Amino acid sequence: MSRRVDGALEELDVAMKQLRKAVHGIPYRAGGFKNTHHKLALDMAMLTVLIDSARPRFPRR
Repeated sequence: MSRRVDGALEELDVAMKQLRKAVHGIPYRAGGFKNTHHKLALDMAMLTVLIDSARPRFPRR
């Protein structure tokens, strides 16, 4: 299961890097984008930590 968790975390990391590239150049204050971006980044960081810390709870195969 560790490989699955590692894979999921790597995919999250790649997705967040792609998002960073995609939003490059958007004014942060446009339409509340700064707030939305900040909340998303914090939520994704929390999700990453939760997935990693729950690793022992996933069944081994």
